[in-house]
Amino acid sequence: MNIEQLKQAAKDVAAKTYSPYSNFPVAAAYYDENGDLFTGVNVENVSYGLTICAERNAICSAVTKGSRTIHTLVIYTPTPTPTPPCGACRQFIKEFSENARIISICDSDQVTDTTIDKLLPGSFTL
Repeated sequence: MNIEQLKQAAKDVAAKTYSPYSNFPVAAAYYDENGDLFTGVNVENVSYGLTICAERNAICSAVTKGSRTIHTLVIYTPTPTPTPPCGACRQFIKEFSENARIISICDSDQVTDTTIDKLLPGSFTL
């Protein structure tokens, strides 16, 4: 799977977000070391602490299918500028990657292309 296909997969799944409280839809798509595609969307709850982000949703879906390694992850938000993963998602991504490539895209031509180690220096590890 190439990066453009990954970006399109994130955009395609964005219509399925459940974000009635923030009105801030987020979608994520990634492929693992085998090239398998996984997607996720944010799912909000009136009790905000129970909300799950798109990135963690995609990762949990992958884990249930036996995947344990993130190669490249794309985050899409229908905004004018790219949105990076939140802190909790950064730690969650790090759990399943050596140094995953993280690409944030939006409705403009702006793109952020980095790695999880740059987004989360000094991550918690055992």
